[in-house]
Amino acid sequence: MTTPLVNASKHEGVMILELRNPPANTYSYEMMRELDAHILDARMDESVHVLLLTGAGEKFFCAGADIAMLEKANPYFKYNFCLHANETLCRLEQTAKLVIAAINGHCVGGGLEIALACDLRIARANAGKLGLPEVSLGVLPGTGGTQRLGRAVGRAKAIELMAEGTTFGVDEAKALGLINAVLDVPAAEFRARALEYARKFVPPAKASRAVGFIKRAVTTGMEVGLEQGLALERELQQRLFEGQDAKEGLSAYNARRPPQFGGK
Repeated sequence: MTTPLVNASKHEGVMILELRNPPANTYSYEMMRELDAHILDARMDESVHVLLLTGAGEKFFCAGADIAMLEKANPYFKYNFCLHANETLCRLEQTAKLVIAAINGHCVGGGLEIALACDLRIARANAGKLGLPEVSLGVLPGTGGTQRLGRAVGRAKAIELMAEGTTFGVDEAKALGLINAVLDVPAAEFRARALEYARKFVPPAKASRAVGFIKRAVTTGMEVGLEQGLALERELQQRLFEGQDAKEGLSAYNARRPPQFGGK
């Protein structure tokens, strides 16, 4: 049997998706197909409340697309390869469950594009470099980087970083707003700490359905006008009011007790 390129495992409400292609966890069409399938599985699995993406080993989250593979491919394949990767990351972005990138090592090129499609990004202190240096290959970031980086750091800064092909460390990424939290732990402990971070968003501690709807409202709302965004917000709020967690939250607040959410 072939070794999976994306290893999926479930841990008390969190699905860990581990990119596995040593030595740099570069991705191919085959890896993206596996990632796509796991994203769909997570969508349909009511026991999964949070997705945690990370890389195998301690040196790389993901170094982007497999350059040797792209060099051999014809333009027709390359176009459809990029199209499918875009579709996969859009599906990840539109899944109404929180997605966290646990950046355990270097995260460059398409690796950062994967991380940018996640909702939150945490990184190990001094884990390695981040950036979109595709210009050095004579191409642009073609898996959403030109669109998501601008939305994350602003138009001028995004153009500067991509046009210069700049790579930068975790601390600078945090200052730019690309990283939400930096965990100052040994490499061997990072996975466990990242999982601990992800569990903060899992029932009974957190109303995970509300978290997922917050994600949907923000992600979609930023792409439409204010009135359409407010309409979406109202509809999602009504769906939450009809669920069990809203009833539990209001009841617990009035009873002055901690809520026990079920993700319903």
